[in-house]
Amino acid sequence: MPTSVGQQLLTGGFRMIPARTDVLVVGAGPVGLATAATLAGHKADVTIIDAQPEATNTSRAAVVHAHTLEVLEAIGAAAPLAAAGIHAPRFTIRDRDHTLVPVRFDDLPTRYPYALMVPQSTTEAVLLQQLEARGGRVLRPHSVIGLKADSTGAIATLDSGESIHARYVVAADGMHSTIRRLAGIEFGRDKHAGESFTLADVRVEGDLPRDEVILYFSHAGMLVWAPLPDGTVRIVAAVKEAPEHPTVAFVQSLLDTRGPRRGQARVTEVTWGSRFRIHHRVADQFRAGPVLLAGDAGHVHSPAGGQGMNLGLKDAAALGEALAAVLAGAGEERLDAYAAARRPVAVDVVRFASLLTRLATVPGLLRPVRNLVLGTLSQVPAFRRRLAWQLSGLIYR
Repeated sequence: MPTSVGQQLLTGGFRMIPARTDVLVVGAGPVGLATAATLAGHKADVTIIDAQPEATNTSRAAVVHAHTLEVLEAIGAAAPLAAAGIHAPRFTIRDRDHTLVPVRFDDLPTRYPYALMVPQSTTEAVLLQQLEARGGRVLRPHSVIGLKADSTGAIATLDSGESIHARYVVAADGMHSTIRRLAGIEFGRDKHAGESFTLADVRVEGDLPRDEVILYFSHAGMLVWAPLPDGTVRIVAAVKEAPEHPTVAFVQSLLDTRGPRRGQARVTEVTWGSRFRIHHRVADQFRAGPVLLAGDAGHVHSPAGGQGMNLGLKDAAALGEALAAVLAGAGEERLDAYAAARRPVAVDVVRFASLLTRLATVPGLLRPVRNLVLGTLSQVPAFRRRLAWQLSGLIYR
């Protein structure tokens, strides 16, 4: 009988928690799934748990960049993802109708010369398929309420009263990571209280492009236009106080005040909406003994540039390979190298996303200066190419 990629037992339709596992992955979002699938591909003994009783069908992230797709080839996820999404060869920064910086991906040296527009729920479904194809399953619903390191790993106590002894524990449980807190890892400091964002998937009538991602700058604030494969458009905007359920009128007002002045863009339906706050933080360290951080457990930032999930998925691939190597006999220094390499990348990406957000929201008197500077820089091919490499993630190859 297949086991939890090792030791899980099926009894009465419920998959039992193993007493021991080599790697316990906490959190079954994209990062946890990719970490577990990578380990399962190496025949490692990995157990993945999640606090939710079932996978969610709604999500925030909507783009997978070129370098992320290259990394995901190793677990067979790149091809099905590429087939499921919109290939957007352009990313444009605009101030209403004025194009400030046009960025093209279609001349990048990659098999994926585009931004792949695909909802996070699809990304998670593809990653889950790859995990299950390698014999893995997500155990739900289970939460870790205690964690104690010992000489051979850590003992995780679950809310059910059960415990798991793991050689290593991966914190893939998001910004409010329980594992990070239990491991005593500080999550940096944010100068701001947390930016408020609204997110809405909408149906729109009009002539705005459906094969291009647009970051709008305006006096009212930033707005992201991101087309999705089901015909809807993902709208993300920083607002003072985001409503829990954005209405058609609310999203229309965002497009009217931040989007193009010319052309028609009429919102006819909100198919899903949400709100969230974003901080700019990076964990002080990515490893504490047997505990390793990946994804939002280690870094969070503004959605400007669509970097968050992509950064986390690359954490997952790197950590999965490092853990597999250590389990196969490599030295612990592989894990130290993971932590040492990924944290500076996170700092750089957080800085980049923060810069885009600040540029989007400069005071009105400075907007002409910002536009002049960006317009001048955009005339320089090297600047446009550097931005394309940064957004696509290829700069971190």
